[in-house]
Amino acid sequence: MSGRTAWITGAGSGIGRAVAVALGHAGWRLALSGRREAPLRETAALLPAGAEPLVLPADLTDAGAVERAARAAEEGLGGLELLVNNAGSNVPRRHWHQLSAADAELLVNANLTAPFLTSLAVLKGMKARGGGLIVQIASVAGKGTSAVSGPGYIAAKSGFVALSAALNAENGIHNIRSTCICPGEVATPILDLRPEPPPAEERARMLQPEDIAQAVMFVADLPDRVCINEIVVTPTWNRFQAPLAQQVAAMS
Repeated sequence: MSGRTAWITGAGSGIGRAVAVALGHAGWRLALSGRREAPLRETAALLPAGAEPLVLPADLTDAGAVERAARAAEEGLGGLELLVNNAGSNVPRRHWHQLSAADAELLVNANLTAPFLTSLAVLKGMKARGGGLIVQIASVAGKGTSAVSGPGYIAAKSGFVALSAALNAENGIHNIRSTCICPGEVATPILDLRPEPPPAEERARMLQPEDIAQAVMFVADLPDRVCINEIVVTPTWNRFQAPLAQQVAAMS
């Protein structure tokens, strides 16, 4: 895979950082984006010597900023083969009786508008080069209701899943593929934004960022005739289902 090119959003921590490290060690040339430059520099420092990724801080909910970052990534890397849409966010006060209009807007912008804009920004170049891959890091919250995610996050991630499907419907004829990865609970810093952040022992049982990075690597290494539309990944120990499962086990 040496020499292939990728733009990763939300690359300053969590899944985005793990994806950058995995791709970097596989020889990919990278552009890293997120709101803050310092965490992106920390990710860049974890890559192999000589990797020299492009560090492109940007507000990905701003169309102009996305266009500038996409152009810099395209020009700096000589074209983009892969976009990993990982950036996203949630808020502590996330349920209907707590949400403010400002927080609802933030959730839609961070989790749906941003990947919409970045996907739009790379399509023209991918078409011109004869194809490309977009990996969308969504959530199981986009596949149904969730006790912990809140309605704004659920609605935005559901739209994100639909966005990926719509990309494939129209752009498969251009050899462009979109894979939507929907993880369950992943032990990333976003958990600290929950009203009751899970303790360390529960985070240890969750998916880890490196697990999702391996899913990205799997998809990226497939021949371009193959489109994996969706991957749903959950922890083996599902802490929301475990109490009922334990009751069932006790009946045996």
